[in-house]
Amino acid sequence: MDTTASAHTRRALATEAVHAGREDLADLGLHAVPLDLSTTYPSRDSRAEAARLDDFAATGAALTGPPVYSRLDNPTVARFETALAKLEGAEAAVAFASGMAALTATLLARASMGLRHVVAVRPLYGCSDHLLTGGLIGTEVTWTDPAGVGDAIRPDTGLVIVETPANPTLAEVDLRAVAHSCGEVPLLVDNTFATPVLQRPLESGARIVLHSATKYLGGHGDVLGGVVACDEEFARVLRKVRFATGGVLHPLAGYLLLRGLSTLPVRVKAASATAAALAERLAADPRVVKVHYPRIGGAMVAFEVQGDPHEVIAGVRLITPAVSLGSVDTLIQHPASISHRIVDEGDRHSSGVSDRLLRLSVGLEDVEDLWEDLDIALSAAERSRRPVTASR
Repeated sequence: MDTTASAHTRRALATEAVHAGREDLADLGLHAVPLDLSTTYPSRDSRAEAARLDDFAATGAALTGPPVYSRLDNPTVARFETALAKLEGAEAAVAFASGMAALTATLLARASMGLRHVVAVRPLYGCSDHLLTGGLIGTEVTWTDPAGVGDAIRPDTGLVIVETPANPTLAEVDLRAVAHSCGEVPLLVDNTFATPVLQRPLESGARIVLHSATKYLGGHGDVLGGVVACDEEFARVLRKVRFATGGVLHPLAGYLLLRGLSTLPVRVKAASATAAALAERLAADPRVVKVHYPRIGGAMVAFEVQGDPHEVIAGVRLITPAVSLGSVDTLIQHPASISHRIVDEGDRHSSGVSDRLLRLSVGLEDVEDLWEDLDIALSAAERSRRPVTASR
């Protein structure tokens, strides 16, 4: 058997999800991934350590040899980065303390090159929108539709940012067309909703892929993190920003995220099948005005109701009324009140985030149980809009 050839055979995503970042475990005599919680690492050769630190400061390359300090590098987090890069088809990945920390580092990395202008397409996640609009880190944003990306680019444009399917309307963007419009400007795609199970943006011309790893990558609602997949050249800049700003991913989070990746394809496919069934039922329900479900599929459903959306939130019992998404349990929230409240009302409405829109993150429960819960909550919302008549 030619082991060299087999080692270079491209493996299926489901296989990579289980094995990526773990290839050396058998040689180490281990089955489970080790969790390294050290904040610092001893070394008796301070001259060699100084040389390694100088090299990192100059290049941003990942350290070889023993770790030095956890703000610089951690073995457990590095395993997660290796695995996510393989799933996205990227040369490298750099992990951060949250999705917003990952986006902030990306913006700072481009700004450090004198490229502070960003072209962005709404809707984005509400806090991403706020970070760009508020200019909190010295960036300037031009909002446009996908067709206007090329015209909005300036000499100082450092990034074009899109999210597809978008949060919370699930609007989709033709990534190949937008990437073509970008020219030499890197296209950043927030791939949180789709995950590499449903799309790999780098294959469509994007150069940077961002995830709120808190969502589907972790998958259980118990870990906060963010990650950027990109080429090694940009990863080196991101590592230097991460070291300087301190937005590092905790090793326990890296451990949980790597574990989450192993079941990612199974979870996404199962939840997507249920979401598609619920979207079909909602679309046929007279209590629902409009249903948003992406062509690409996925586990997210957005729908606008005839009645009071707040009564739907109050009426669910099995479904969890909470922010976030991508967990094994189904979550529902009202974007105009929560995730996108920070976005100006006019900008919300113009990007399709109506006041009657609800966002449903479908989990792994049985579809009939979920529909029964939604049915009861929708009926309660309908009753709330009917005038009260005097009793006879």
